Amino acid sequence: MMWRSLAARGRHTVWGRGGGRGKASVTTSPAPHRGARAVGLGGVFPPMPTPFLPDQTIAWDHLATNVRAWSDVPFRAPYRRGHGYGASHSDPYKLISGTRDSNLGSAHQGIPWVVEGSNGEYVYLSPEERVELVQRVRDFLPSDSDKLVLAGSGCESTRDTIVMSQRMAEAGADAVMVVTPSYYKAAMKDKALHAHFTAVADNCPVPVILYSVPAFTVIDLSLDVIIDLAHHPNIIGLKESGGDITKIGSVVHQTQHLDFQVLAGSASFLLATLQIGGVGGVCAVANVLGEAVCELQRLCKEGRMEEAVTLQRKLIAPNTAVTKTFGIPGLKQVMDWKGLYGGPCRLPLQPLSTQETDNLRQVFLDAGYL
Repeated sequence: MMWRSLAARGRHTVWGRGGGRGKASVTTSPAPHRGARAVGLGGVFPPMPTPFLPDQTIAWDHLATNVRAWSDVPFRAPYRRGHGYGASHSDPYKLISGTRDSNLGSAHQGIPWVVEGSNGEYVYLSPEERVELVQRVRDFLPSDSDKLVLAGSGCESTRDTIVMSQRMAEAGADAVMVVTPSYYKAAMKDKALHAHFTAVADNCPVPVILYSVPAFTVIDLSLDVIIDLAHHPNIIGLKESGGDITKIGSVVHQTQHLDFQVLAGSASFLLATLQIGGVGGVCAVANVLGEAVCELQRLCKEGRMEEAVTLQRKLIAPNTAVTKTFGIPGLKQVMDWKGLYGGPCRLPLQPLSTQETDNLRQVFLDAGYL
């Protein structure tokens, strides 16, 4: 595997802050080892929107209120694949022995959260805001909380992504989710992306999750790169938002002997992902319909497929409304209707028009969710 040229050295370069504010230093330390801090990704992850006040500052009090409300939703993973839990072809939720990691007792399997996914408007946040957001979410949780915090640490440069990942780990992230860099799209070939993710994983003190979201980046992380990176000891999974079930199935099949976990990036194909061996999903609509999305996963786990298919069909229209059709402004509007704080988006994102708001409301009314 290509990553072995770096990992085999036994030591890796660490990019961190040093010598003064805004500067980076280079040190060396032992390369991370997956078994040292196993993180199970099974379950439904709500990608938390970042709340803003009308003056465009982050609404920290409202964030705390939202976190408390989401804490009542049963996002806990009923199963886990990876780190000793694997998917068989006959039963993707069955405990399987003999996988690479035998350190089951140390695996973190808490209630999942995603901070600064695409729905968190992270591209509009300053580096300082991004780190503080992770710290605040962790601080809002009880000290003995079993919440599992995943933080989106992706930046355009490898250097900045490494530094951001390290800072988020210090702030309380249990793992980081790294999106593909995309500004120089034509140059983001397999070699560049492989080198980027390898360097980040080599230098990150917590596990790394690959994040492919071509709808935003126009970069579709290739199957070959994913499979090779899955062998890296500090890369534990993939959030796949492209919706290509053939690709998702191929990843699951070709990594079934590894501690590698696959998450659906949308509720619209959550059931298909679970059926083919995925472990869960990071679903925008779970912010407002968390119980329903968790119920879909439970029905699948229990083999009640007719009910699961019915519920999956019911969720498609609301999910599409708060993603492709009306985006983050639509999601925040439904949050307001549901008693959470949605509030405004950070400019240049615009609020919904009156007609768009009416159309959004009708979608949720027709589905029986308002």
